[in-house]
Amino acid sequence: MRSSTRPAPGGSHFLVGTSPKMEAVRRLIAKASANRLPVVLLGESGSGKEVVARAIHDANPQGQFVPIDCGSLVGTLMESELFGHVKGSFSGAVENKKGLVELADGGTAFFDEIGDLPLEMQVKLLRLIQEREFRPVGGLQWRKVDLRIVAATHRDLAAEVAAGRFRKDLFYRLQVFVVHLPPLREHKEDIPQLVDHFLRLGEAAGLPAFRPDAEVRGVLLSYDWPGNVRELKHAIDRMAALHSEGALQLPNMPSALQNHLAASTLRRFSNAVERAPTESFTLPPKRPVISLPQSEARAIRDALEAAGGERGKAARLLQIGRTTLYRKMREYNLA
Repeated sequence: MRSSTRPAPGGSHFLVGTSPKMEAVRRLIAKASANRLPVVLLGESGSGKEVVARAIHDANPQGQFVPIDCGSLVGTLMESELFGHVKGSFSGAVENKKGLVELADGGTAFFDEIGDLPLEMQVKLLRLIQEREFRPVGGLQWRKVDLRIVAATHRDLAAEVAAGRFRKDLFYRLQVFVVHLPPLREHKEDIPQLVDHFLRLGEAAGLPAFRPDAEVRGVLLSYDWPGNVRELKHAIDRMAALHSEGALQLPNMPSALQNHLAASTLRRFSNAVERAPTESFTLPPKRPVISLPQSEARAIRDALEAAGGERGKAARLLQIGRTTLYRKMREYNLA
């Protein structure tokens, strides 16, 4: 059996999953790491862009991996943070300071959310890519650097160029090697492996040991994860931190999962009751809009009535297990 969690060749950072989409990303990482050309990673927030950037670096490790959060570079010190400054170049510059770009010399500079970089900084980044040189704030001499530039964004850079918020020349310089990262909803077959991976990480970090049952795993698989892998990790960490001995309770789940579970259960209940082949059961007239828990409880009451109080038959009507039915009956005081 193939390992579900494998590092990029020669590296230590893991990409989890064996779906075709993740295997395609691994192949691109191997190609990108074989040279020092600029790489741009495109994908939704939380889809693992920094993990891929580190994997590219680790596949052919040279120098340091230096993450640069472009969204946090604000104000007058932005240029100094990137390129450093010389002593006396501005008030408070009491000594020479290296910038993040110089720290990455010989290694990899990862420009996260490059779409947030202001236009004036985009000009300087373009020169860095083209000429492999920069000048510190207040400095007179250009300094040469040898570094790989990996950029990432959740934005549509072509649309940003059309809107005048991103330089066209920088856009084309970054388009040399593009890696599209799929959102988690497009490779859900990797979720079980990701869950186990995050559980191991949580235990290593001191979180309580926790093994989600089949029902919880079913919820995790059915949810679309708009926050992608990052949201899944946070959900697993939360459930592990709140879990105590005994069965996992619904309140231990993040609210987004609770709402998803309630809505999907209600849809399943409603569909099952409508299809129920029970002559004695008729759908009640439409009622005013009520909350999801109220609707769910009402669906259970209707199913029990249709089944003549036989819980096993009611569970079959609702297409759920007996254990789930008993738990929900206790939850809604229907026992």
